[in-house]
Amino acid sequence: MSTITDPPQGPFKVSMLFNDTRYRSLTFQAIALVLLIVAFAYLASNLMSNLAAAGLNISYDFLSNPSGYDINQRLIEYDSQSSHMRAAWVGIINTLLVAFLACITATVFGVLAGVLRLSNNWLVSKLMAFYVEIFRNIPVLIWIIIIFTIMTAVMPGARSYLGEDPEADLLFGYFAFTNRGVYAPAPIWGPGSGVVVGVFIASLIGIFAYRKYAQHLLYSTGKLLPVGWPSLALLIVPSVLAYFIMGQPIGLDAPDPLANRFNLRGGIQIGAPLIALWFALSIYTGAFIAENVRAGIQAVSKGQTEAASALGLRPGRVMNLVVLPQALRVIIPPLVSQYLNITKNSSLAIAVGYADITATLGGITLNQTGRAIECVLLLMLFYLIISLSISTVMNIYNNAVKLKER
Repeated sequence: MSTITDPPQGPFKVSMLFNDTRYRSLTFQAIALVLLIVAFAYLASNLMSNLAAAGLNISYDFLSNPSGYDINQRLIEYDSQSSHMRAAWVGIINTLLVAFLACITATVFGVLAGVLRLSNNWLVSKLMAFYVEIFRNIPVLIWIIIIFTIMTAVMPGARSYLGEDPEADLLFGYFAFTNRGVYAPAPIWGPGSGVVVGVFIASLIGIFAYRKYAQHLLYSTGKLLPVGWPSLALLIVPSVLAYFIMGQPIGLDAPDPLANRFNLRGGIQIGAPLIALWFALSIYTGAFIAENVRAGIQAVSKGQTEAASALGLRPGRVMNLVVLPQALRVIIPPLVSQYLNITKNSSLAIAVGYADITATLGGITLNQTGRAIECVLLLMLFYLIISLSISTVMNIYNNAVKLKER
């Protein structure tokens, strides 16, 4: 009887790099890597030679020069005498702001539309299908322009809120909706406000811990704990108690229509370009997420729903506890691509005058300084870092919810 044994290990020969299967794949990978490095080195050398022949050089000294232009929507201090680097930071923060807001609202729209599209109610199902087909088949740039045009043409001017007898009243005494944007109250942080904020954060951590405990108890013993009202109580009660115990340290700076003849003063102004870009990205990407959610739900075996219903669970509980946790394994991978699309599509903000990183560094700064290569390289680096960061976070979450083999 013969037995199969490993071939004898002979002395290493150069020919084994191509003839031996143990080394062949590594050899080809090494050759491909060397060729790639040579190609990039050639392109870089060619670029530097052409720049030198044209009397140009790559330098980022221009970032310290005064920018010379204003930015209307900003979250940090900035004026026309600030440096181009400061202007770039304003654009970066504006980009991250609209991308974060759009990711949150697009997820909400997409999950709701995806679930409701599978509703047994014919009207609700068809309305969601209409939403998906209309919004995902029209370019997002058109939606941005449409929403911005509606806001500037339909909403009342700021002057309607001004004067001794304004034509329009502030909503609840705090909010004004104008063609320039939305005016909202701004928080005033007094002594002791840090304690209130700390209690609020601790309440959020407590809610997360309670929900994880309720989930663990359900899966281990089958006992179902209420989640809605305990979470609401954990969020509101400690924060309200801390607020009054610390002497109400947080106030509101509401927009004042009588403070100025030409514009409202006080509060926070959320500009019309930001609202148009935010809402357009949300409804456009939400239509794609809705299809991902629908596909993920339908990928779950129907027997899972029938078994959960046989145990006496209500339809809402079946969706939240049985269907969606399993559907997430199908939903998360394409959801990452939608978040990346939101971040990159935010560069269309220049169409409505929103000062994101493309409008500041890749627009005004580039035109003023003529440093096209430097500005484009910085833009590429920024979007690359943001995209890789989103992918990393979502991949970590995907690994946490995927099926674990035993």
